[in-house]
Amino acid sequence: DTGGTYTDAALVDHASGEVLASAKALTTHHDLSIGIGQAVAAVFAGQAFSPTQIGLVALSTTLATNAIVEGQGSPVCLLLIGYEPDLIRQYGFERELVTQDVVYLRGGHDGAGDEIAPLDEAAAREAILARRNRVEAFAVSGYFGVRNPAHELQVRALVEELTGPSTGSGHSLPVTCGHELTTRLNAVRRATTTTLNAQLIPLLRELIATVRRTLNEQGITAPLMVVKGDGSLV
Repeated sequence: DTGGTYTDAALVDHASGEVLASAKALTTHHDLSIGIGQAVAAVFAGQAFSPTQIGLVALSTTLATNAIVEGQGSPVCLLLIGYEPDLIRQYGFERELVTQDVVYLRGGHDGAGDEIAPLDEAAAREAILARRNRVEAFAVSGYFGVRNPAHELQVRALVEELTGPSTGSGHSLPVTCGHELTTRLNAVRRATTTTLNAQLIPLLRELIATVRRTLNEQGITAPLMVVKGDGSLV
């Protein structure tokens, strides 16, 4: 468990549920692998168990929650489809959108899911190309995207195309669509939630990659699972 202050490790017998050993190390934010490595090594100290005997590694963290509270998420561009910028500004909703990098795109659907206007694909391409080297993720939200996600999916495909391996990068930048997270109609809140989710993906990718690398260095090749807030594993 990697927290804001400490990284904790526990060795548990799966069959009995008995905690065989536990250890604690400071979380080293400048290089998470240091604190994780120290905690993992310490939990095996004086034990008769070998790292090769580990059958499963479960990872939990509060780093994502801390990042939201502290406003430390990764830089994100929010692409809004069918939103009225004048109304957003008039009612002061801009403050709720988390990021200042917001692009309004023509397109969208009505409450019945019928297309109001075609997606301005050229403007979407231009926005993505202009930002792909200065953001770490994209968030996409259509005003009625929960009723018809077609335009959100089009923009996601463009992000994957324009930031993917064909551009020389190892993989495309993360992109989150509003309809994937909720079915509620509150368009501004949905856009905010989508942006927060996108901000966290690079942080968690880095954490998971660091944990995998550290486990390999310790000789642990067991599957890695992430513990969700409800205690289930993914």
